[in-house]
Amino acid sequence: MRKTILALLLASSATALSLPAAAEIYVNIAPPAPRYEVVPAPRAGYVWIPGFWDWRGNHHVWVKGHYEHERHGYYWHPNRWVENNGHYVLERGRWDKERFVENRNAYGDRDHDGVPNRYDRDRDNDGVPNRYDRAPDNPHRQ
Repeated sequence: MRKTILALLLASSATALSLPAAAEIYVNIAPPAPRYEVVPAPRAGYVWIPGFWDWRGNHHVWVKGHYEHERHGYYWHPNRWVENNGHYVLERGRWDKERFVENRNAYGDRDHDGVPNRYDRDRDNDGVPNRYDRAPDNPHRQ
């Protein structure tokens, strides 16, 4: 009886390991403009994962941003849609050891919260929005 159960467990685990990875999504409809999200207060040990447009049931669906455990030594590359010959391809977000570079311009995430600086309302996480902050990139100023 034990040998039979062990054999079944091994067979089911081998099947689970051979499942295909998530397929890439190709669509002919461009995603809408990203929605503005209010980013909650920073949490130590977590990175903000911004929301994005996903493709579900033949239409774009907004997936809200959320905090995820930080992985030291890695950078979050957010979900993004890339246009290729009139088709749009969803590149899923991922953790990587290298910073994201697009068109040879640095991704620009000075505070490592997962929000690109161009969208970040408080780059140094000092609680003062950039537009009111005399030194928006200096978290150590007094």
